[in-house]
Amino acid sequence: MRVLVVEDERRMAAALQRGLSAEGFAVDLAHDGEDGLHMARQGEYDVIVLDIMLPRISGYNVCKTLRAEENWVPILMLSAKDGEYDLADGLDLGADDYLTKPFSYVVLVARLRALLRRGAGRRPAVLRSGDLELDPASRRVARGRTEIELTPREFALLEFLLRRHDEVVSKSEILEHVWDTFDTDPNVVEVYVGYLRRKIDAPFGRSALQTVRGAGYRLVGDGG
Repeated sequence: MRVLVVEDERRMAAALQRGLSAEGFAVDLAHDGEDGLHMARQGEYDVIVLDIMLPRISGYNVCKTLRAEENWVPILMLSAKDGEYDLADGLDLGADDYLTKPFSYVVLVARLRALLRRGAGRRPAVLRSGDLELDPASRRVARGRTEIELTPREFALLEFLLRRHDEVVSKSEILEHVWDTFDTDPNVVEVYVGYLRRKIDAPFGRSALQTVRGAGYRLVGDGG
């Protein structure tokens, strides 16, 4: 899942990027409200972590502008302010959740997962395709009763495919949502699809993860 972090405290922004990347998120950074608003408009983000006190444009105004433009990407606001009116202002402007600094990193990740589940479309807590299931909260993947060990990148790729199961997704879409950089060689997607097949399909005699020639990949909903 691709996350935009808009935070002007560069050390905190870098720490968030490292931590979220380790959890399998693809993370982009912006350090002021103007850049954050531009990136939110141009990119296809699954969730935004948005500080309130930002240079150039405040987080409140970034959120207000996006909602006025009918951009409904889930937004979690961060702030050093802990007053109830500050919380109410953020939520009234269209934010989906709110954390005050300092915050628990475990809680931040859990809330981001919750926002992803509540986002546009159906967002179940545990993702399933046939007897293949993935639990984002516990980082557990299983085929039937057999647990499957995945690397963070493999896990992120499978999560994205499960959230779009039965749809054909292109290499460029996968790169945008699963990898941290847009200049990554697209062939890396093919490599990781191969890794996944050897773990979620081959040992079980399945072919759920399909190549659609000239279009991309599809994880079929019946589990193959």
